[in-house]
Amino acid sequence: MKKIDAIIRPERLTETIKDLKKIGITGFTVSQVVGRGKQKDTQGVYRGKNYQVTLHPKVKLEIILSDYMVEPTIKTIFNAAQTGEDGDGKIYVYPILEAYNIRTGQPDFDIDDLANQED
Repeated sequence: MKKIDAIIRPERLTETIKDLKKIGITGFTVSQVVGRGKQKDTQGVYRGKNYQVTLHPKVKLEIILSDYMVEPTIKTIFNAAQTGEDGDGKIYVYPILEAYNIRTGQPDFDIDDLANQED
């Protein structure tokens, strides 16, 4: 099993989720995050005063899946989230050693198997 963390633009989230569902990825966690990369700073105004925005709002998708689903999932995220501009985000892939189903207390060896969709 692997874990994919994808940091993407918030405006690309809906399209990314729609495309992930098309390839059978229905389980994931979404978090609002802020971060810093190559994206240029912007100017903001608060109570009439200008300030520099150095941390940009992003969305983090966390997906745990079987090894055979990693490549199609990465391609799907690239196609849905990519704008071609600085600030599109990053994708990280990590190994997962173990997973357990809390309801049953059993190990979950095929985390994204269609037979387990009720869990």
